[in-house]
Amino acid sequence: QVHVVESGGGLVQAGGSLRLSCAASGLTFSSYAMGWFRQAPGKEREFVGAITMSGGSRNYADSVKGRFTISRDNAKNMAYLQMNSLRPEDTAVYVCAAGRYVMSRFVPNYWGQGTQVTVSS
Repeated sequence: QVHVVESGGGLVQAGGSLRLSCAASGLTFSSYAMGWFRQAPGKEREFVGAITMSGGSRNYADSVKGRFTISRDNAKNMAYLQMNSLRPEDTAVYVCAAGRYVMSRFVPNYWGQGTQVTVSS
């Protein structure tokens, strides 16, 4: 059974930083790309970014490019989302997913439950 579990969310002031972690089990971690999504209240789920199986390539949504960085540690079955220069509009539930790239687009297969990030102004 596959489990994807996020941690590291919380309350931070605008301009601050936060690092989210994502632990995956029950799958061959290095065979999956990993992605992050977010959903703010009253809004649809939004793609944040993703990283390839080897970690050699990443892509990001324009709204977070230059501020957020995705990384992974295949030896630990972990993925991370480093968030800098946070803005109130970054407030959302952040969800990690294991999936694959299909025609250069990240397609999630397994989802986590999410972790709340709140950025105060």
